[in-house]
Amino acid sequence: MKIVLAPDKFKNSLSGIEFCEAVEAGIKKISPDAEIVQLPLADGGDGTIEVINYYLKGNFISVEVHNPHFKTIKASYLYSESSQTAFIEMAEASGVKLLENEQLNCKNATTYGTGEMILDAINNGAAKIILGLGGSATNDCGIGMASALGYEFLDKNNKPVIPIGANLSKIVSINSTHVNSKLRNVLFEIACDVSNPLYGKNGAAHVYAAQKGATPEDIEMLDQGLQDFSVVLGSVFQIDVQQIKGAGAAGGMGIASKVFLNGTLEPGIQLIKKLSNFSEKIEGAQWVISGEGKLDSQTLSGKTIQGVVTTAKQKDIAVALFCGAIDLPETTVKDFGVSYTASIMEQAVDFDDAMRNTNEYLQQIASSFAQKKMK
Repeated sequence: MKIVLAPDKFKNSLSGIEFCEAVEAGIKKISPDAEIVQLPLADGGDGTIEVINYYLKGNFISVEVHNPHFKTIKASYLYSESSQTAFIEMAEASGVKLLENEQLNCKNATTYGTGEMILDAINNGAAKIILGLGGSATNDCGIGMASALGYEFLDKNNKPVIPIGANLSKIVSINSTHVNSKLRNVLFEIACDVSNPLYGKNGAAHVYAAQKGATPEDIEMLDQGLQDFSVVLGSVFQIDVQQIKGAGAAGGMGIASKVFLNGTLEPGIQLIKKLSNFSEKIEGAQWVISGEGKLDSQTLSGKTIQGVVTTAKQKDIAVALFCGAIDLPETTVKDFGVSYTASIMEQAVDFDDAMRNTNEYLQQIASSFAQKKMK
C-alpha cells in the first residue's frame, strides 16, 4: 500500500519533515511493508525555506544588503547550483523582523535590499527565482527593489527620487535604460498569499501600513502615492494595475513583481506543490496524510491542507489529517473532503503534555491509523 505524507509544520513544535519521520515510524510498526512517500509542504509562511531546501538541496548564500532604512546588514537566501534556482524571502532584507517596533516607519522604508538579493542571485547564475512576499516593513510599491536592478524613477525635473513610499506621488516617469541585462532571462515565481488590490480601502496602505508604523495621515498619503504611481505604471507597462489580484501584497510588491520582474503570482502552497512534483508523486496512493498544528477555519482558505485536499480529490485519493488540535465540526471536515482525522489533544493530558510529547503522540496516531485503515 502506498501512503503519501504531505504535512505542514506544527508551529513551535514539529517541522513538516519531523512529522513525516514520526508518522512513517508509527505506520511501519504496524505495516512494515508499506510504501511511504515523504512530501513535506508549506504555504509560504514560517518554515517554508526548510521545506523548499528539502527539494532544492541548495546552499545558503550570505550577502551584504540594505535594510528597510538603508542600513547595511547581512541577509541570506537559498541557492541550488544544480537547478540554478534561488529562493529569496523579501523579509530577510526588507522585513518587519529587522526593526524594533519603535523603528517601524513604512513611509520612509525601502525594498532596495530585496533587489540586491535578487541581483546577487542572478550574478551567481540563477535562471529561476522563487520570491516569497510577506512580512515586509515597506510600502514603496517595489521601487526600491527595482532601483537595485537598474530602474530609475524620475520626478518632474527628471531627477531620480529616493525609492521610498513617501516619494511615490513625485514619480512622473521610469527610465529602464540601465536595467540589468540578465533580468529578462530569469524566470520569477512569486509566492503571494493575499489578494488585495494596490490601493483603496482594501489596498496595501489601508490594510497593512498601520502595523508597519504608519499614522492615519501617513496611510492617506501612501494610498494617494499608490494611486498616483499606478497611473505611471499603467502608462509605461500598458496595464490596469487595480485589476491585478494580489497587487497590494507586501506594500505593493505584488504589482512590482509582475511589472518589473515579469513574475507570476501564485499562492505559496501551489509553488511548493509544483516544486515537489506533488501531483505526479501521489499517483497510485491509497491515502495522503496531511496535518498542521491546528485545524480551523483558516485551513479552508488557501493553506497547505486545502492544497493537498484539492489535488487528492482530483485523483480520487483518500485524505487523512493528523493535527495538534481540531477546532472544526466533524461534518465540516468531512464536507471539506477528509476521510479520517485524529488529533494529539485527544491523546494528551493537557496542552503542555501535547507540546512536550508531540512526536510520540504522532507515532501513536499513525500506528492506530495503520491498524484501522491499512489491514
